[in-house]
Amino acid sequence: MTEQATTQTTHVISVTEGAAKRFVGVLEGKSNPGIRVGVTGGGCAGLQYDLKPCEDPQDVDIVEEHHGVTFFIHPMVVPYIKGTILDFSDDLMDGGFKFVNPNAQNSCGCGTSFGI
Repeated sequence: MTEQATTQTTHVISVTEGAAKRFVGVLEGKSNPGIRVGVTGGGCAGLQYDLKPCEDPQDVDIVEEHHGVTFFIHPMVVPYIKGTILDFSDDLMDGGFKFVNPNAQNSCGCGTSFGI
């Protein structure tokens, strides 16, 4: 028997309403829509955040819902992102998704990569 994706009552990440609203259009028309939140190697500081549409969770994924949007998180990335706040800014010069990560010991100037 395979493990089932689990829905947590205590969240790994926090997502602001503004960030969640930005994902709604991306997910429109998908059958089981969600956003995969991950971490990949790369960037100036060593690790990069990875956000992408995903229709189905993996069996081991942690499934969270924030403001009506479903997020899939693989347990292997939890130590890197636990407690992170995902926000969105409409600023012309510095707009886009913003990660406030309490685990990051350093980050690059543009804020898209971090180190632990």
